[in-house]
Amino acid sequence: MHHVEAAGAEIPALGLGTWQNTGSSCAETVETALDLGYRHVDTAQMYGNEAQVGEGIARSSVDREDVFLTTKLDRGNLRAGDARASFERSLEKLDTDYVDLLLIHWPHPRVSFEETLGVMDEFHDEGTVRHLGVSNFTRSQLQDAMEIADAPIVTDQVLYNPYKDQSDLLAFCQREGVALTAYSPLGRGEAITDETLAEIGEKYDKSAAQVALRWAVQQEQVVAIPKATSRGHLEANLAVFEFELTDAEMDRIAGLRGGIRRRLWNRLPGMMRKLPV
Repeated sequence: MHHVEAAGAEIPALGLGTWQNTGSSCAETVETALDLGYRHVDTAQMYGNEAQVGEGIARSSVDREDVFLTTKLDRGNLRAGDARASFERSLEKLDTDYVDLLLIHWPHPRVSFEETLGVMDEFHDEGTVRHLGVSNFTRSQLQDAMEIADAPIVTDQVLYNPYKDQSDLLAFCQREGVALTAYSPLGRGEAITDETLAEIGEKYDKSAAQVALRWAVQQEQVVAIPKATSRGHLEANLAVFEFELTDAEMDRIAGLRGGIRRRLWNRLPGMMRKLPV
C-alpha cells in the first residue's frame, strides 16, 4: 500500500470510507477490506457505525496497530466538555485505546477552533489520539487551525473528485506538507459512467471508477477514501496502484465538469460550514 507522509503521519493513500454503511454490513465490509490489504479505515461519530467498524477490525486477522483508524468529532460535540465525553464514547464503540487520526468533522460558526483544538491537543498528549486533522475546512480555516493547534494538523478531509476543483487548497497542502483526504472521490457515482474516464481506462484495461481514483491518488499529498461494500469493488479499488496516468490524461481529467446536480452538490460544503447546529 502506498502512503502519504504528512507532519509525521504515514497515511495509507487509499482508505475505506464507511459513510452510510451501517449494521452488520459495515462490520463485514471492514473485515473483508482489511483481509484484502486495506490498512486505512475512516468513520465518524455522525455515521453511527463506530461500533461496527470496531467489530470489523476486531474480527479481521490484521493487528490493530497495523490499521490507520480515523474518526471525527460531530459538529454538535465541538465544545471542550462535549468533545471529551463523546470521544471517550467513540473509543468504547471502536473498542480501542486510541485512534490514529481525529478530525473536526465540520467547523462550527459558534465554537472557536481554540476550544476544540485545545481538547484535541490534550487527547494527543494523553496518547489516545496519535494525529490531529480537520474536515471541510477552507484553506484559510486550515491555516488558522495549523497556527492554533500545538500538535501538527496532518490532513484536511474535503469533497474532491474530477468534478470538484480544490486546486487552491491542494496547492497549499502540498506546500505545507499536509495531506488532502478526498471523500466522494467518485463524485457520488458520477465517475462510474463518465465517458471520458471510460475512454482513458480502455488503454489500461481499467474502469472509469478506477481511473478517477488513480487520478486522485496520483497527485502529491492526496489520500482517497472511496466507499465500497462488495468484495469486487474493494478489490477493484486496490488495483488503482497497478497503472499510472500520463500528464496529459491527468490534465484532461482535471478539466471535467459534472452536470447541474453535481454543481449543486459541490456547493453543499460551503453552505454547511455556515450553518449553526
